[in-house]
Amino acid sequence: MTDRPDQPAATPESVASEPAAPPVAASADQPAPEAKPNGNVLLDVADIHTFYGRIEALKGISLTVNEGEIVTLIGANGAGKSTTLRSIQGITRPRRGTIMFAGKDVRGMRPHDIVKSGISQSPEGRRLFPRMSVRENLEMGAFQRSDKAEILADIDHVYTLFPRLEERKAQKAGTLSGGEQQMCAIGRALMARPRLLLLDEPSMGLAPILVEKIFEIIVEINSEGTTVLLVEQNALMALQIAQRGYVLETGRVTLTDSAAALRENEQVRKAYLGET
Repeated sequence: MTDRPDQPAATPESVASEPAAPPVAASADQPAPEAKPNGNVLLDVADIHTFYGRIEALKGISLTVNEGEIVTLIGANGAGKSTTLRSIQGITRPRRGTIMFAGKDVRGMRPHDIVKSGISQSPEGRRLFPRMSVRENLEMGAFQRSDKAEILADIDHVYTLFPRLEERKAQKAGTLSGGEQQMCAIGRALMARPRLLLLDEPSMGLAPILVEKIFEIIVEINSEGTTVLLVEQNALMALQIAQRGYVLETGRVTLTDSAAALRENEQVRKAYLGET
């Protein structure tokens, strides 16, 4: 199969039961010290610097994701959210810093090896293979696997999560609606059986009722044991389902706290939750 996605390449640019500590702010030159979470750290990103040519897109990003969490990255367009995911996935390699996943430094590994290690991504813009069927797109998500019986079982599980995909399984992905394409992109990422699922703008361009459905399914995926790192412009929805969050501005982490505390933070409410 030689079909190729028709979308262009990307460009630069989780609720605690106890009272939350005040959020930690940072200056432009001093990144926010990280609030160390409890639990087993699955992903530990430390001081990564990623460039597009001579342009430094990430200026020392550090974050952690615990096993079983939903952690969200919020920020304006161009803040570096998508570049952070691309750096973790090895698509845009950082020049400095470490990316520890399950105790192993994956910075410098090839993207398909990072997928094999347990990280997969549903990218911004979906990037399906438009002239391939829904079923074939899902199969592509398992291209490094050889356990045929388990692959079939996982396809059935994706159909359970997204019944519409089963109805459309023989349909070319490029003819699906925006919501159906997003379901297919998430399903394809799940076919790699990731421990960590990277989701980049899953609600982009979707009707409000579909946005709610997508977020319900993200919570269900997480409840089944998959850790989620979520980039999302809809900060309110992201902070409702996440345990913790990071605010990015111009390639730096400027705020980090529990999702509950971030929802109540005046700066966040004005800048990202639409309050005046």
